[in-house]
Amino acid sequence: MYRVLLIDDDRDLCALIRQCALADGMEVDVCLSGREGLEQLRRQAYQLVVLDLMLPGMDGFAVLDEIRAASRLPVLMLTARDDSSSKVRGLRAGADDYLTKPFLMEELTARMASLIRRYTRFNQPQDPPGKLHYTGLEIDPEGRCITTAGGTFELPRREFDVLMLLARHQGRILTKQQIYEAVWQEPYCYDDSNIMAVISRLRKKLESAPGAPQYIQTIKGIGYRFNREV
Repeated sequence: MYRVLLIDDDRDLCALIRQCALADGMEVDVCLSGREGLEQLRRQAYQLVVLDLMLPGMDGFAVLDEIRAASRLPVLMLTARDDSSSKVRGLRAGADDYLTKPFLMEELTARMASLIRRYTRFNQPQDPPGKLHYTGLEIDPEGRCITTAGGTFELPRREFDVLMLLARHQGRILTKQQIYEAVWQEPYCYDDSNIMAVISRLRKKLESAPGAPQYIQTIKGIGYRFNREV
């Protein structure tokens, strides 16, 4: 899952945001003050910060300044203020998006997902220059093909892109939404038929026993993972 740091002193709102974000494949850590949030950022890697403007002690603008001094991590600012000057100030200080309370939870999680998608897309590591070797499998990024005990096969674009995404994140569970949006580069519409068809075709080419896959593992109710043991 993608990790989000939420810095807000409203405990009830934080609990609701965490619950809704988790349903959309995002794990949320909560800090109730700006200082606590900055300390947490030094300990843990995140893909997004959701930052309240009105915080006790150190306000959101000051927290944003410190984040921007060290990181390009996307920041979504929340505030009860509905004045344009606060919005302009936040955006000029480096906020990536701005949402005024009260807001619809669906809008918040949609904006969070959009910022994470944009950030991870532009910060993905480049394909490794050499071939990737696993037990009984070789992946050639340059030739966009695989070599198994059955021979060498060039893969269609979607199949290769899904395989590389999973292999690049070996051992990490990727949700169907993450896979779809990274490979198809379209909003996820909760239709898993395309992903399932690609995974099925990949397994027939990769696996000696597709019904008991060695490489691409299904994580029931969540998504898929490239086996860390191969």
